[in-house]
This record gives sequence, C-alpha cells and structure tokens, in this order.
Amino acid sequence: QVQLAESGGGSVQAGGSLRLSCVASGRTFSSHAMCWFRQAPGKEREFVAAISGSGGRRYYYYADSVEGRFTISRDNAKNTVYLQMNSLKPEDTAVYYCAAAPLRDGGTRADEYDYWGQGTQVTVSS
Repeated sequence: QVQLAESGGGSVQAGGSLRLSCVASGRTFSSHAMCWFRQAPGKEREFVAAISGSGGRRYYYYADSVEGRFTISRDNAKNTVYLQMNSLKPEDTAVYYCAAAPLRDGGTRADEYDYWGQGTQVTVSS
C-alpha cells in the first residue's frame, strides 16, 4: 500500500514557476513508477509526466503540452517525486495529482497507476 500527499500548488502569473512535491509512504517507493496527472474544471484528467522506478534504464514521459517547460524528478531517499513547472500558462490551471504504479514501469494512462494523492490546485492568471 502506498499513500501519497501532494503540496506546492498555488496561484502564479503567466510565465511564472512552481514546484510540486509528492511525498509517498511505504518502504518500496523507489521501485514504483511515478507520474503526475491534472484535471481542469469540466475536463477529463490528463497525463502530464511520468518517471520510472529503480532498476534498469531511467525513462521519462511528458505530454506534448508541457514538454520543455515541466520537469519530473524523484528523490528516493526522501520518498518524494517533484514536478518543476516553468513558463506557466493559464491553460495549465488545474488540480494536479501524483500517482504511483504497482511496478517500476508506468506509461501515460491513468489505469496504469493504482495509488493516487488528493491533489493540489495550481492557478495561473494571465
């Protein structure tokens, strides 16, 4: 069982930056693929970024809409995954969720991830 808690959301003007954090419980954090999704009002939850777990080559996935602006990273010693968001746009406004996959591999679909946090609100004003 993995429990996740996001933090770092807030309000920022367009062009600004935020760093989201997600702290996970459990001793096997390093072995789980981790990701970020987001959901804007009236829209479906969408994939943002993913990072593989330990073992084998590290891989990263990014949605086209955030490629080059957002960076996902993890610190296994702190059981934490981060999402650095730069050059924020109003269309980035959403509730951001972190999630953990049952294994080291995880892709871009929400059904690949079993454990979800409660979310943190990000609001970008123009």
